[in-house]
Amino acid sequence: MQKTLIILKPDCMAKKHAGSVIDRFEKAGFEIVGAKMIRLTPQVLREHYAHVASKPFYPEIEQFMSSLPVLVVALKGADVVAKIRDLLGPTDSRKAAKGTIRGDFGTDMMTNVVHASDSDENAKIELARFFKPEELFG
Repeated sequence: MQKTLIILKPDCMAKKHAGSVIDRFEKAGFEIVGAKMIRLTPQVLREHYAHVASKPFYPEIEQFMSSLPVLVVALKGADVVAKIRDLLGPTDSRKAAKGTIRGDFGTDMMTNVVHASDSDENAKIELARFFKPEELFG
């Protein structure tokens, strides 16, 4: 069984889609093994988005992601990383099909409802970034 990290982004929280999104994950057979609401700090965001932190658009990401508290959730299941990304649809919500989470709730490339780990390796790194070992249950 694999674990992955998802972050219900500020747009998801502001539009009150958190319950609907989590419901889709649970109906797909995934188990919540950790969850908490946090406000993302500039330090954590720079670490989390290190791959784009030097880009000119990064300040906009930091401003958006720190604008409201977010819900970080650890999910567990068979092939969870790939299957969650399939449920979400493409990163750019404008290209996401209806029936996917981003296609139904997202707006564009940044306001796309949910961050999800993109590989098993990154899932382990991201889970460790947001959860202490004792905060994961399974």
